[in-house]
Amino acid sequence: MTKYMPYILSLVLIGFVAKTNAIWCYQCVSTQPGCGTPFNWLFHWTKVCPEDDDVCVKILEEKDGETIITRDCLSSMQGLRTDIPADHYEGCRPAAVDVKLANYVNNTVKELDIYRNYYDNVTWCFCFLDHRCNSGITIQYSTSVLLLSALLAVYQLL
Repeated sequence: MTKYMPYILSLVLIGFVAKTNAIWCYQCVSTQPGCGTPFNWLFHWTKVCPEDDDVCVKILEEKDGETIITRDCLSSMQGLRTDIPADHYEGCRPAAVDVKLANYVNNTVKELDIYRNYYDNVTWCFCFLDHRCNSGITIQYSTSVLLLSALLAVYQLL
């Protein structure tokens, strides 16, 4: 029985491989080298987004002619930002306005952007179809490999 154990284990492992989808996004801020307007993908690694229905985002925040670009997964930004537009389809759209943000805050430190109104223009760009901003990896079981492994195991038993 120990002679056939590697074949049996390989059959069991092949049977457990399930279909999964993963989207890969860049994670950087334009203050880092290569993440600005001429984006250099050689400087930055991609990140696997944690959720199945995730999309890549690029946030453009403009103030007095200067632009800050932030790239990340949408699920990573949902806990940090309240100005995410409701429409997450491919394309760019202006940030949502949160009228309740910092309503009950009495803060005398004016350098803190508690109302999130420092930037003149905030634009969210969503991307999940373009291979230049992300790519998907699909792992799925192959019926032919499973059948070939089963035939090999049966052949070894005979």
